[in-house]
Amino acid sequence: MRCVQSIIPCVKIFELERIRDQRGWLMECYQEEELRFYGIKERFIQENHAYTEAAGTLRGLHFQAPPCAQSKLVRCTAGETLHVAVDIRPDSRTFGKWVMTELTAANARMIYIPKGFAHGYLTLADGAEIQYKVDLGHIPEAARSLYYADPHLDIPWGIAEPILSRKDSQRRALSWEELLEIL
Repeated sequence: MRCVQSIIPCVKIFELERIRDQRGWLMECYQEEELRFYGIKERFIQENHAYTEAAGTLRGLHFQAPPCAQSKLVRCTAGETLHVAVDIRPDSRTFGKWVMTELTAANARMIYIPKGFAHGYLTLADGAEIQYKVDLGHIPEAARSLYYADPHLDIPWGIAEPILSRKDSQRRALSWEELLEIL
């Protein structure tokens, strides 16, 4: 596992190593001691697996409001996905900034997203799957969605009209100004 520096130091991107032989390959996806070496101290208690049928589907930007914020460790196990983590910690020097990285089954990358970030991803291929660990389960009353195309964020998703859930639409998701009011 190799840690790649992101523009927001607490968001970490990892390149996982595949050990290959004539049968195929083996990859360590989670190694607690190695993650601790890179400053990740959370105890992950749940793992989720999400499948998305169509390319061009955007999920997010999701977060859980404090005190129910989650840290996530995310990787793509099938297809291709584009992930964004937005810093929504009001006291942070990088408040309102974001990190973007492509996670694919082929590139064997993983992203660590700490508490205090909204997370979203766009599927770049049909049949995309991600698996992610969280350090706190889903709490429906704390679940929030930040509008993915808010002009304040100016995230270059590369798609004009993604497939969205009702909760991620402009009518249902929080604008940046609404987010500031609740933080």
